[in-house]
Amino acid sequence: MTKRVRKAVLPVAGLGTRIQPAAKVTPKNLLNVFDRPILAHVVAEGRAAGIEHFIFIVGRGQGAIEDYFDHAVELESGLAAKGRTEILKDVHSDLMNPGQMSFVRQMAPLGLGHAVWCARDLIGDEPFAVMLPDMLMDAAPGALAQAIAAHEAVGGNIVVVEPAPAGEAHKYGIVDLGETAPGFDGRLKAMTGMVEKPAPGTEPSNLFISGRYVLQPGVMEELGSHTRGAGGEIQLTDAMLRLMAREPFHALDYVGTTYDCGDTMGLLRANVAFALKDPACGPAARAALEVLLAV
Repeated sequence: MTKRVRKAVLPVAGLGTRIQPAAKVTPKNLLNVFDRPILAHVVAEGRAAGIEHFIFIVGRGQGAIEDYFDHAVELESGLAAKGRTEILKDVHSDLMNPGQMSFVRQMAPLGLGHAVWCARDLIGDEPFAVMLPDMLMDAAPGALAQAIAAHEAVGGNIVVVEPAPAGEAHKYGIVDLGETAPGFDGRLKAMTGMVEKPAPGTEPSNLFISGRYVLQPGVMEELGSHTRGAGGEIQLTDAMLRLMAREPFHALDYVGTTYDCGDTMGLLRANVAFALKDPACGPAARAALEVLLAV
């Protein structure tokens, strides 16, 4: 029987190099997308997918992340005293339950694989999710829920992928594909390999690795070798390739839209998209944008 995915690892220790100086004093994942931080949107996606325990891999100076998901007594008391019940309800909606989150210090920026490995003792022998908080994935059901559904159907390891922009597959980590799994409208296929930034014209597919994974705990053993890869860092994809020799992997071409919020233009696009789709503020946001575009 396939074990249920209950835990998610969120590597949030990055410095936000591509969006500086915006992230100079605010952790990049706490920058806003419309009405709340990027990270709040990602955590909401995880909760909707049934995640019970969120493991944040943090670095120095990121205590604000922990504070965001906890009570803010002065703010909440002030809102209650002023009768601002709707705002108070919205503030409460992002709170975590006691024991639902853990914070692990990465100590040194040694790569995504190293960040995931830091959670090994909290993961234990369970399958787990990895959610890259830079990648805001707008979907219904959520991207992680789609990946977990695929995991429940075929087991093993699931990597969420999506089509690269035309002519740009050589800029990404591209998956090599095998047989199509039943169901999922042909979007779930066995993985036979991964190629990082293949030369133009040699890409095994047009699907690149996006920001959600469901992995078996065996990947921790591979990461524990601390083998250095590209950039002298411990790469998650390298460990996955080694694990692929003994465990099945499937790639899920998820249905949704991804916004790379670690990039200035990606963050802008996410803000516009989420403002436009908001039931209450969408019409006003559209009107404001039309005025600006007319100018």
